[in-house]
Amino acid sequence: MLFKKDQPYTANNNMADPAEQDLSRARAPQGRRAVISQEDLISAALALVGPHRSVSTLSLREVAREAGIAPNSFYRHFRDVDELAVTLIEEAGSALRKIIGGARTRAISGKSVVRGSIESFMEQLTADQRFLHLLMREGTVGSEAFKQAVERQLVFFEEELCTDLVRLSKVNNRPLYQPALVAKAITRLIFAQGASIMDLPKDELPKAAEQMVVMVRMILLGAQSMSDQATTENESN
Repeated sequence: MLFKKDQPYTANNNMADPAEQDLSRARAPQGRRAVISQEDLISAALALVGPHRSVSTLSLREVAREAGIAPNSFYRHFRDVDELAVTLIEEAGSALRKIIGGARTRAISGKSVVRGSIESFMEQLTADQRFLHLLMREGTVGSEAFKQAVERQLVFFEEELCTDLVRLSKVNNRPLYQPALVAKAITRLIFAQGASIMDLPKDELPKAAEQMVVMVRMILLGAQSMSDQATTENESN
């Protein structure tokens, strides 16, 4: 087919002008991503908060710049930075529960469930994901909404730990007194200790971990003793 001198190339011609193709493909500013997901924004926020910075200090433009998108594109996924922060806390809690829960179920070859769980927890203090730092920090210095989000995650930890404690107490034939309260005591102790030791030099963390193992075992032994005492009292009555 022949074309007139001034006739533009079109798709119907089955011939495309390279300049027109480039123009249609590159409408966004250079360096910005055309498509982005919620996970990309969460990763960008996580990269910005660092080990000592609260998510409450993040700005929308800062997160958008880190993610490589225009600020207006942020609203396709989140209403505001606070909604992003709550989602980030929820994601962090979910990831940590899987990691530490997995450590409990893999406690074999002579390693106790207590030690395996504490070691997994301690590994998260120096992990690149910073999930643990996020939960511990926002639970104390974050906004009220962030503290409530962290509290929900801690309750999830307690519920899952309680289920495991009940299962193990049946296997070992050593009932626990009020296992739900035992799970809460252990969870709150570990997170409180974690917040106090996360800035320690790495060579001091093993000693801190050993102390946490002993403290958790004290709670468990006390709960077992109280259960035995309650059983004895019921039988005597």
